[in-house]
Amino acid sequence: MTLANLRAPARRSAALTADSAFDLLAAVGRLRAQGRDIISFGIGEPDFPTPQHVVGAAVGALGQGQTRYGPSEGLPELRAAIAEEVSRTRGIAVDPSQVVVAPGAKPLIFYSLATLVNSGEEVIYPNPGFPTYESVIRWVGATPVPMPLTEANGFACDRNALAAAVTARTKMIILNSPNNPTGGVLTRDDLTFIADLARRHNCWVLSDEIYSRLMIEGEFCSIASLPGMVDRTIIMDGFSKTYSMTGWRLGYGVMHPELAPLIARAETNLESCTSTFVQLGGVAALRGPQDDTERFAAEVRARAALALELLNQIDGIRCLPARGAFYLFPNVTGACRRLGLQNGEELADRLLNEAGVAVLPRSCFGSRLPGESDEYVRLSIATTLDNIREGITRIRGYVERG
Repeated sequence: MTLANLRAPARRSAALTADSAFDLLAAVGRLRAQGRDIISFGIGEPDFPTPQHVVGAAVGALGQGQTRYGPSEGLPELRAAIAEEVSRTRGIAVDPSQVVVAPGAKPLIFYSLATLVNSGEEVIYPNPGFPTYESVIRWVGATPVPMPLTEANGFACDRNALAAAVTARTKMIILNSPNNPTGGVLTRDDLTFIADLARRHNCWVLSDEIYSRLMIEGEFCSIASLPGMVDRTIIMDGFSKTYSMTGWRLGYGVMHPELAPLIARAETNLESCTSTFVQLGGVAALRGPQDDTERFAAEVRARAALALELLNQIDGIRCLPARGAFYLFPNVTGACRRLGLQNGEELADRLLNEAGVAVLPRSCFGSRLPGESDEYVRLSIATTLDNIREGITRIRGYVERG
């Protein structure tokens, strides 16, 4: 019996889209299992191992029997460590009561939207952006309103477009800086402009700061540090990118102390709690040596410089420098025309299956903006310099052979 023969799934199920990075990861795995040599610029995952002292702390916790349920809001020792870290790095006073720990940062998107946004209200989100934003906005019955990030303004804030998008129906503004997929960063002036809009329209801000420790150019600034913003901002961060703990699933939100119990209640109903021994690994990550993280951040800067130089040598491709995270977002419109391809999706498919290089097309990062005509792909440069050289050499060979 097929699903079509049974009662139809809830309409809201159609609102949730796939995460194309994971689809591509599976496709790369299948091709490699067939013996294909694939250079992957697909999944956004650091390539250094989880620091050994973090692994040791979690293994030790398992040995000590730390395998029971914990509080939905997180272990007190981890919440205290997060409060100290966020106070130091954002320049704001954070109490542990403002912290909610989650099994990954991504659940905070669900928790926050489901807790704060009603059906029919509007949510501003970055576009191009992490696809889960738009997906979950639709899932809760709200209306997604894009904040355009365009090559013309360096993938920063288009202030005129944003000001026009915020209305009396806007309940939340989602920010992601440094940005996935563009590598763009919102300046302090951008954040000041957005903060003024949020205060005037009484909006919540969900600030996805998962790449805050991975700046390529300049210094990171959180909107929560601006006047009048700490109470209306949910800082979303985690351990996946900074400490190479993607598979551990450990994230957190920092928010108004009266909102934290409501967010924790959502976690109670969805996951009960975050794994205890994983949280104790998180304590070790925050309070232990930061050498691995600092080395990775330095390596990302070198990788970004090399990838940018090589991409801009390809006829039909142009690429802006990334200012943060570990992504480049080259414009491949000319390459598509040169090859007679309709769009970036066709180019990404050809590169994977014919050149042995995995990239993600722009369509994986939100609905196209009105009037948008250029084609882009995302490269995750969380791989070795040798892989970057070889992968982009393959792209150049494929594009320029025509």
